[in-house]
Formats: sequence, structure tokens, C-alpha cells
Amino acid sequence: MKLYRRRWPVPKNRELTEMDRKIMFYEEQGHLVPTPKLIKTPEQIAGIIESSKINTGVLDLVESKIKAGMSTAEIDKLVYDFTVGHDAIPAPLNYEGFPKSVCTSINEVVCHGIPSEDEILQEGDIINVDVSTIYKGYFSDASRMFIIGKTTPQKEKLVRVAKECLEIGMKVAKPYCFVGDIGHAIERHAKKNGFSVVRDLCGHGVGLEFHEEPDVVHYGRQGTGMLLVPGMVFTIEPMINMGTWKVFIDADDDWTVVTEDELPSAQWEHTFLMTEKGLKILTQ
Repeated sequence: MKLYRRRWPVPKNRELTEMDRKIMFYEEQGHLVPTPKLIKTPEQIAGIIESSKINTGVLDLVESKIKAGMSTAEIDKLVYDFTVGHDAIPAPLNYEGFPKSVCTSINEVVCHGIPSEDEILQEGDIINVDVSTIYKGYFSDASRMFIIGKTTPQKEKLVRVAKECLEIGMKVAKPYCFVGDIGHAIERHAKKNGFSVVRDLCGHGVGLEFHEEPDVVHYGRQGTGMLLVPGMVFTIEPMINMGTWKVFIDADDDWTVVTEDELPSAQWEHTFLMTEKGLKILTQ
């Protein structure tokens, strides 16, 4: 008999379902499984969907306005005004001391770039705009890449491959697969195209909190990491680098993550719901 506390306990007041049996089987095989609280209820899913609609509206607005000559502080204002105008809250604002409503990460900045009046978008820049929204207590999270004007073929390829990595990860994610299956597929595609995958940051569960289990890593081996089952909500957000996967945090603000070799990075992100048939994108 196992002596540890089960993450997926035997139900006491109802019959075992097929999902119970599957999860318990995988746990008995030694796999990491979700806890019941990670399986969202229909009411919770409905709330996350409403949050996601606002989050998508924010990114659509940014896409319609972003251009060369714009400061990243202007992007931050667009995000703040739209979000609060829809009775929602920008999740990054004051999160663990983050001072702005959105992350704006240009060229060699991987993520968590802080908007500034002094940071002006230039022709040829690539920028990730990462938006997270709280609506009636429910969280959503997504990001898009934007190319400012015309850029180099190498940067164009990086942005395209990063999006392909997200799409490939989405296709691989099936009910009762593992986080490692997603990461394995993403890393293989990135490497095939001559790029690397950041290892120090990952996707995550989301919905009732900004960051929940599981950690969704974007590299690794098949059959590893947490089992993914219907009802779970999480992000996939691969950060793909032109050079090394290694990064550092800018000591000036303790937030901005930069590639170690200062070559460009690209990232796309969606919030997903795992269903019986596969992933459903909530942030589109």
C-alpha cells in the first residue's frame, strides 16, 4: 500500500467516473496527476471565457494601433484604459511589484519588459505584447508578436517559427497526454529551424489565480510532467530564441528577461481549456 497522500483522492460520496479511473491508474504508475481543484467547474470555465474575451479585445486593439514611433507607455495606456473600461483589472499591474498593466518585450527581451515613455518602437523591431486580465475574479493570459514595419528575414522567420511552435504544442496536447509531450514537440520544431527554447520560464495553469499548476515547460521528454485531463485550463507560451536558450534578468529593474547573447527572441501565447476532444483556445 502506498503511504503518501493521493493527489487524486478516491471519491467518498459518488461513484467512480471513467476520468477518476484513468487518473488513478496513471497516479498508480508513478505519474504526476492534477489535484481535483485544477479541474474547473462549468461555472468557472464560463467566467474564464468572459475574462478571455476581454483579454482578446485588448490584443485586437493593440494590433490595430501599434506602429513605429509609438512608445511602449502608449501601449500600456491602451491596455489599461480598455481593460478598466470593461470592468476588468490588468493582472500584471502591481503583481509582485510589477509597475505596469502589460509586458512589452522588444527584440532581445524575452519577456516581462516594462513599458516606458523612453522606449520608442522603431522600424524593424519585433515586439511581444503580453496581456493578462482579471474579470470578476477569473484570470486569462495571452500574448502576440508584432513586426514593426519591415524587418530582417531572420527575425521574420523567428516570429513565424515561434507561432508554429505554439500551434504544434496545441495539436500534440490531447486528453491524458503529459506536459512533456508538448515540450518535446515544441523543442524539436524549434531546433529543426535552428532556434532554441528558453528553459527558465514556462507556461502555467490559470483561471482562478494568475499562476497555477501545472508548469508547462516547452522542452523535454515525452511522457513526463503532469498528466493533462479534461477541465484543466493552462497556457502554452513558448519563448524561442535566435541564439542560445540562456537568459538573464536586467539588474536595473529585476523584471526584464533578456537573451544572454542579446540575439532576438519571440513568443506567442494562448489560454487553453482541455476538453474530451482536445484543446480549445479561449483567448481568440
